[in-house]
Amino acid sequence: MKALLIGSHPAMDFLNTTISPGGTPIEFIGDGQALVGWLVSAGLLGAPDAAKLKRRVEAEALDTVAVDARRFREWVTDWIVRWHDDPNGDYGAELRRLNRLLELGHRYDQMVVHDGVKIAERWHMDSADELIGVIATQVALLVTTERPELVKHCAGSECTLMFLDRTKARRRVYCSAGACGNKAKVAAFRERQRGSERGS
Repeated sequence: MKALLIGSHPAMDFLNTTISPGGTPIEFIGDGQALVGWLVSAGLLGAPDAAKLKRRVEAEALDTVAVDARRFREWVTDWIVRWHDDPNGDYGAELRRLNRLLELGHRYDQMVVHDGVKIAERWHMDSADELIGVIATQVALLVTTERPELVKHCAGSECTLMFLDRTKARRRVYCSAGACGNKAKVAAFRERQRGSERGS
């Protein structure tokens, strides 16, 4: 299943790896292979690093860490919602837990040739658990470099997606103008038509 990368931040995209359109749950990281695939699609893990990890780690261990990732996602979602509602709250316990997770995985920079020479982030991983460290890094970046009021839920009536509003006017209300935004326009148009018919 193709990753939904509409959150305008990798941490928000991680929260969107579970959705319930119309009340029907859809899980994007149902097992270890899916978790690794999502990390690659989201640009958080290079394909070479993912390939090395799959050679080193058994599928069962990857499946176990996918369960941990889903639990972590639930915890992060709750924290981010509270952080949005109460930016000045006491989040000492959350920061301590996040710091422990940040110790997982070892990040380093490497020169690569891709449309010219650039520095790419790489991860040295010895175990599947370290995948959580990759995600925790993005959560840490979110809460330290972004403003909580920019975290929003899609205004679509049946949408459960979240995003970071990076628009200039801070007026983004839908996960996607072409999806929920378009549905809202169509619904409003039909309602106006019904109103006109009733009034005639």
